[in-house]
Parts: sequence; structure tokens; C-alpha cells
Amino acid sequence: MTQLRQAGVLMHITSLPEGNLGPDAYRFVDTLVKMGVSVWQTLPVNQPHGDQSPYQSVSAHAGHSGMISAQQLQLDGWCLPNELTLSLPALMAKVMSRVQSGSATHHGENHGLSWPGFARFCQTQQYWLEDFALFGSLREQHQSLSWHQWPEAYRLHDVQALQAYRVTHQEALTLIKFTQYVFFQQWAQLKRYANQRGIRLFGDIPIFVAYDSADVWAHPEWFRLDDHLNMTVVAGVPPDYFSENGQRWGNPHYDWQAMQSDGFSWWLGRIDTQAQLFDVLRIDHFRGLQAAWEIPSEEPTAINGSWQEAPGEALLSAISETFPQLSLVAEDLGIITEDVDALRQAFALPGMKILQFAFGGGEDNPYLPENIEENSVAYTGTHDNDTTLGWYQTAPEHVRNHLHYYLNQHTPDMPAALIKLTLDTPANLAIIPMQDILALDSQARMNTPGTVDGNWTWRMQWPQLNEEKILSFRHCVEESGRLHA
Repeated sequence: MTQLRQAGVLMHITSLPEGNLGPDAYRFVDTLVKMGVSVWQTLPVNQPHGDQSPYQSVSAHAGHSGMISAQQLQLDGWCLPNELTLSLPALMAKVMSRVQSGSATHHGENHGLSWPGFARFCQTQQYWLEDFALFGSLREQHQSLSWHQWPEAYRLHDVQALQAYRVTHQEALTLIKFTQYVFFQQWAQLKRYANQRGIRLFGDIPIFVAYDSADVWAHPEWFRLDDHLNMTVVAGVPPDYFSENGQRWGNPHYDWQAMQSDGFSWWLGRIDTQAQLFDVLRIDHFRGLQAAWEIPSEEPTAINGSWQEAPGEALLSAISETFPQLSLVAEDLGIITEDVDALRQAFALPGMKILQFAFGGGEDNPYLPENIEENSVAYTGTHDNDTTLGWYQTAPEHVRNHLHYYLNQHTPDMPAALIKLTLDTPANLAIIPMQDILALDSQARMNTPGTVDGNWTWRMQWPQLNEEKILSFRHCVEESGRLHA
């Protein structure tokens, strides 16, 4: 992927006006083609918890059912116009009975769904789907309480209790699996559409999973838990320039020894699910594959942690042998040591270069355009940064002065100037967040790390992306040698 000079756009599915895999997503693909873009980066699309962060998901495999489009189901002949406003479970129940009896409401353009197809899906995805359906149903039965607060038989995975539960809740379990089938089918349909138009989909694997997830519940043996299944250590990052206490993320750490002796089967399964969805995958917090910050679970902040090494080389070897076609990108931001760089370079993985980090320091700043190597992905900023306009408006004076000096302009047109600078870097792939293309300020920020409220809510409106903005961006893509006719 990173051998060609290309341009991409960063936009989560939930940021589309409808926020799902329906007609809007197809219109967006058509718009990307008009913009001369060949990569759409979406971030993770896993089922989130209540805070809507896809980095704290209920499952490392399951897709976000909220992205299922009722409108698309109607177009494909599985749902009636008066059913569009039904709750998702009610809608899925209706669709499921139609698919089961093979009675579409009309002949849609692409039926996509079939009962034999659902059976095949359950078979090929069994390695995670079975546990996820049980987890989801039990969670619902217990008012969304964390699995750790369930009755002992369920919490400790008592085989007989779970078998009895399966028998009495068969319908609910089938509906959960069917909902996942619909998500994967709608995604596959969109991916085909995008790929046929020269657009590749770029996803993201959060390095850790949430404690309250189907993965930890079903396989506590792969995580650092005590005899009562409590976390002994949690993940985070040490204090740095951005945060004097560091960040205590609270995710469980992997028992790498157990995972490695099992041939990394959980990781390979996880990559497999994501490789069905994406052409390119970013490994979030890549440095955690070399060593990760471990914080004793009783510590309130990240200060008293320590670095613990991980078998990154063995894991990446297993991944590249099993998935030779998959393009991987390393999210190598934060405290990066020579060891982390060596691991990334051993597998020739492109790293990330953020231009908002380039100014206000010395000439050796790795994010300055002249220090960026070809095997990189350059960004103005990511979903964790402020929008470029917001960043510029609040940047310290010395940072702005450095940028002005660098651009040789005293009143640069922002964010256009930083977009152009990013596209002009040597990086083979340059990705611009949609908020920057629309020249939006901090109110359109996607996520502020270390905060829980008000994130993941931004949505684009079509009138914002007018013809002038589309053509002006295409012009920048063309000028930077990134256009592929």
C-alpha cells in the first residue's frame, strides 16, 4: 500500500450525516473518488460501550450494530418503509424471519442476505461469535452490568449453567448472531463498492480490549487476572509533556506467555476478523508490542507503573506469515525508543507523522516535513488531536511563529496551508481528517484523550462539503503527485 504516493481522508462511519453503512456511505465513496482520494480511514468499527469510544469495545471482533442501516435493508428488499423507525432488535427480528423464509419485500438491487449465508457466517465466525452472543444476552439479562458482577455460575463460565442458558435463550442468541451477520454483510457490500472505485478501506486495531468485554469474560486465561478474575495490573502511559500523571486507561494486560504458548491464536483470530473488513490496518499504540506501561490495579494514576516487555517480534512474525496480503501501519506516537523503532523497521511497517507536532522545537523534530521518510503515513492531525484550525488558534506563540517562518507567510490560510504541507511531504500516504478539509474549529474535535464526555459525537452535514471544497482538495492532491486516474 505504501509504495505509491496516495492521499486519504480520515472519517469515522459515525461521522457521516446518517452515521451508518447506508446510502450516505456510498455517497461518501463517490465523493472521495471526485476528490482524487484512494484511501478512506475509518478508525475501529467495533461495538462500543456507552461512551461510544471504539477503543473500549465490548468485543475485539463484533461490529458496531448501530452502524447497520435500515434504509439499506429497505433498498435491498428486507424491510418495509414503515419499519424504518423500529428499534434495532425489533427490526432485526423482522428481517431475520424474512430471510429465514426467503420472502423479500421486493426484489432489491442486491439481496446480500440469505439463510444458508447466515449458517456459513455462524460456522466461519464461530471462534468468537458464540461467546459474543452469550455475553451480549447475559449482559442484557443483567441490565448491562459488567460481567464481573454477574452471578457466580455465569461469571466463572460454568459449562452446565451456560448450556442450560443456551437452551432457554436460543432465540435471543440467534438474533444477536444474525445482527452481526447483517453488519458484516452491509460492510462487505460497501467495501466491494469502494474497492471497485479504487478506494481502499483503512481500519484500526486498538491494542488493548476492555475488561468488560466478551474476550476477557470468555478467555480470562489470556489476561493478567487474579484467582477472583480481578485485574492485577492495568494499561496506560507514563507521565509526559501532555499529562503530569500519565494516563491510566484501565484495560487489562495480556498474559503474553499464555498467548505465545498458544501460538497467538486469539490475536490471529482478531486480525482475521479485521482483515475481512479492511485493506489496511493500523496497530494502535504499536509501542505496546515492544513494551507496555503496567500500572498496579490499585494505583489511582499512571505514575507508579513500569515498562514490561512484550513478544512483539514473535507476534508480528505470526501475523505476517498468516496474512501475507495485509498492509499494516504502526501507530508509533508517544514515547518511542530505539527498540520500538527497530521492531517497526524489522517488519518494514510505515510509522505515523503528525504535522501539528512539527513546530516549536529544533531541526531534529521527526515530524518536520524534511525529516519524514517515504515509508510513512503523514497527517495534519488525528482523531486524538484538535482540528488543525482549533490547534492553530490555541497554539503557543513560539509554535505559530515557527510555522509562519517555515511557510514564509505571516498570515497563512489555515488549515489549507498545513493540508498542503502534509500532502507535499515525502510520505507515501498522506491522510487529512474531514474536519480539516471542511476548515472546522475545535467544536468539531472528535476525541480528547483522557476525557470521557463529549467525544465521538461529531457529524458532517452534506452542505458543508460543497463542490468548491471538493475540487480545491482534488487540486491539492493532484499538485502533490498523489492523484490516481
